Amino acid sequence: MTWRCACRLAVAALSFLAIGSPALAIEGSVVSKVDQAPLAGAIVTSGTQTTRTDASGHFQLPLSNGALAVRAPGYERRQVAVAAGPEQPQHIALAPFQPKAVYLSVYGIGSGALRDAALKLEDQTALNALVIDVKGDRGLIPYLSALPLASTIGAQKVRTISDMPAMIKLLRQKNIYLIGRIVVFKDDLLATAHPELALHGADGALWHDREGLAWLDPMREEGWRYSLDVAEEAARLGFDEIQFDYVRFPDAAGLRFAQPNTQANRVAAITGFLNAARKRLAPYNVFVAADIFGYVLWNPDDTAIGQDINLLVQAVDYVCPMLYPSGFTWGLPGTPNPVEHPYDIVFRSLQKAKQRTGLPGSRFRPWLQEFSDYAFDRRKFDGDEVQAQIEAARAAGSNGWMLWNPRNHYGSDGLPCDDGGCPP
Repeated sequence: MTWRCACRLAVAALSFLAIGSPALAIEGSVVSKVDQAPLAGAIVTSGTQTTRTDASGHFQLPLSNGALAVRAPGYERRQVAVAAGPEQPQHIALAPFQPKAVYLSVYGIGSGALRDAALKLEDQTALNALVIDVKGDRGLIPYLSALPLASTIGAQKVRTISDMPAMIKLLRQKNIYLIGRIVVFKDDLLATAHPELALHGADGALWHDREGLAWLDPMREEGWRYSLDVAEEAARLGFDEIQFDYVRFPDAAGLRFAQPNTQANRVAAITGFLNAARKRLAPYNVFVAADIFGYVLWNPDDTAIGQDINLLVQAVDYVCPMLYPSGFTWGLPGTPNPVEHPYDIVFRSLQKAKQRTGLPGSRFRPWLQEFSDYAFDRRKFDGDEVQAQIEAARAAGSNGWMLWNPRNHYGSDGLPCDDGGCPP
């Protein structure tokens, strides 16, 4: 053997030891627990490796850590230990699940009175989920965060939850599905602390919206990192779903952006952020969702805010349109006064979403209105209006629904009961 051959063999041996043997491939199928029907498009993860099932529910991917994480829209997520060895095909059944939630803000989740009232409704009605602010409308994070930037910019100046892991443990014991809401580009704290990441007006000054809050420039990718870090922290804490809100451009004119303010650039920024979020969160097997304007389901363009329905559905598990009748200030064809027809607004909008995307209703979960009208006749949205919206969402086949009340006050009127019936 020449010295050159010996050197090659030595290098090869060292490389093998450094890299290790390749991960073994594992295959299997994902089906519905109800009828054993194959689930196409289910997401299967092992370590950082992710794949989707084919039309027959089959998957194959490298097994990197002895476990598989599996989820599919409309079903519960699961973690499966691979005990029989990778040569044994895995047959994984997922149980159908539809979240039915109310929203609790940074202050709502920290208020014993508001939180207990919501939990009482969870016990007495079909409610089975909570949307909880992880990063709220004014940039606050309600629990002790390990992110240095959160403290630096003032996101920790008010902490309403003393022990978030204990809170999550308590809610999990009640079998509550947990959705972590993260407000992304409307972040006054980060934009003020780092104006180089913020939106500016035509005069070059920091721009503020009608609430007096500064926004990040969605076209600056360096501004994405903080929200992605918050999302990963929430996934580690144990949330079932990460839901991004204000993942859009502001509806304002005359602003300066890092790139030309074209529809292509706006859409690329929003879908780029959501794709980055999906990639970052892949190891945690959490569902990824995005809140969008109701009119986005109807408009053929990006509604000038970067939200294109046909691209959004490719980037997230769930699209969550805000179908508040009061939000449809220009009405809909044949419905000039939406607050008089809450059922029609919700049902027709979800039907339009399915028609335009070719996707089933299980990929959509609407926000519904439980607050007084502000755009038409100032009517209250009580039990009848809430019930009409819920029935519309159910008829359209959506993946559950979520109720929004900015004051976090919810009543039982209009809410469906669970299988055991409502208490007297």
